Amino acid sequence: MAAKQQKNILKEKYGSGPHGLGDPEDTSLRRVEIDVMIPKKMREIARDEKCKDYVEKFTECCKNSNVLMIFKCRAENAALKDCLTRWYEDEGFKNRCKNEYLKERSEYRRTGVTQKQKERLGVSM
Repeated sequence: MAAKQQKNILKEKYGSGPHGLGDPEDTSLRRVEIDVMIPKKMREIARDEKCKDYVEKFTECCKNSNVLMIFKCRAENAALKDCLTRWYEDEGFKNRCKNEYLKERSEYRRTGVTQKQKERLGVSM
């Protein structure tokens, strides 16, 4: 009997690579990566690096205001939104986030280990 050929519903480039997770060197982006994954990366970096002071001020205001935070923290919320929006619209920042995402995706496709798994294990890239 002939060996069974395994059918794959994914395109060749999405199912190839050392762990069957895609080609590590492929830099093309799927629609979900453009619309969801890269904006998520942008939010995380903007929140943690670029607008850190605004996030801290807004968080502190909310902690001190309890139920009335909707009214008392409008200025802090507006300042935070302005900061985040400024970074979301910055093309250089978008490219930085896209490149970081592609680097993480490439590493995942090469090793089969996600960024979260690496952080849990304490292993750096």
